[in-house]
Amino acid sequence: MKMKLIALAVAGATFAPAVFAQTANPVTLYGRIWVMVNSVKASGGATQLGTRTTIEDESSLIGFRATEDLGGGLQAFFQLESAAPADAGGGTFGSRNSGVGLIGGFGTVVLGRWDSPFKLSAIFVDPFSQNTLGNQLSVINTGNFNRRENNMIQYWTPEINGFSARLMYGANEARTATANPSNQSMYVNYAAGGFRINYAYEKHKDQRGATVTAGVTESGQNLSGSFTFGAFKVGLLTQKFKSTARTDKKAYEAAITYTVGKHRFIGNIGRVRDGAVSTAAQPEAKLAAVGYNYEFSKRTTFMARYASQKNNATSNVALGGAGLPTLASDSDPRGFGAGLRHTF
Repeated sequence: MKMKLIALAVAGATFAPAVFAQTANPVTLYGRIWVMVNSVKASGGATQLGTRTTIEDESSLIGFRATEDLGGGLQAFFQLESAAPADAGGGTFGSRNSGVGLIGGFGTVVLGRWDSPFKLSAIFVDPFSQNTLGNQLSVINTGNFNRRENNMIQYWTPEINGFSARLMYGANEARTATANPSNQSMYVNYAAGGFRINYAYEKHKDQRGATVTAGVTESGQNLSGSFTFGAFKVGLLTQKFKSTARTDKKAYEAAITYTVGKHRFIGNIGRVRDGAVSTAAQPEAKLAAVGYNYEFSKRTTFMARYASQKNNATSNVALGGAGLPTLASDSDPRGFGAGLRHTF
C-alpha cells in the first residue's frame, strides 16, 4: 500500500504542472463541417458538359489555438488549422491558417502560413464567404491573388480610431539561379458602425500565377467596402491587376444581403475582363448568383444556391464552388446547390 501511495504522489507531482498550465492557458478546439450537393452543367463552347451531381466540401476544417500571458501586456499565441474535407477525407495538417506569434500594445506579429491581406480585403464583401456556388472567386482574385501564403511573416497593427492595417512578406525560398520570387501584400482598413472600407495592394516578383517565371512581375489593387443599414447589407468591390506582357485585368463585384429572423437572402453579381497578351482577343466572364440561408441555430445553417456564369469566346472561367473540370472556352456553367454547415 505504501508503494502505491508513493507512486501516486510521484504521478501527481509529474502531471499537476501540466494540468495547471492547461487550466491557466487552455487550448481551444474548434472547427466546421460544410458540405453541399450540387447539380451543375455547362452549355456552349466546343465541348459541352452534361448535368452532373457533385458533393462538394466547402472548406471544412479543424483547428487548435491558445494564448499564453507573458506579463507586461505581452502574449504568445499559436494556431494550427487544418483542412478536413468531409466529402472524401484526407487533408493536410496545418494546411490552413497556422502560425505562432506575439500580441502586445504594438500589435501582432505572426510567422507561418496565413491568408494574405489582399485575400482578406476582398472576402468580407462576399455573402457566400468564398464558398458554395456563386461565390466571388468565380470572377475576382483570379491569377493566384487569393493566397494563403506559405513561409510568411505578417504584422497586424492595433485598431486606432477605426483604422487598422496588415503587412505581409512571403520569403523567397523558391529562389533559383535566374529567378528570385517573393510576395508582398498589405491592406489599410477603416470600420465604424455598419460601414467598412478597405484598400489592398499585392505584388508578386518573378512569378506568373503560381509558376516561378524570371522577369515577370504581377501586382494587384483591391478597393472594397460594405454598408449595413437595418436588415440590409450592401458590398461593392473593384480590382485591377497588372502583369508583364499582359493587358490590365479588371474585376468588379456587387453583393446584397437581406436578413429577417432566421432567414437570410443573398445575391451576387460580378464581372472580370482582359488580362491576355495585348495582341490576342481579351477574355470576359460575368456572374449572377442568388442564395438562401436558414439559421437553425448559431452553429447550424441550411443553404441553397443558384448561380450562372457566362464566358466569352476566349474565356473559360469555371463557376466557383461547383467542382467542375477545366472548361472549354465560351462555356457557360450554371447549377443549383443545397447543403449544411455546422460549426463547433
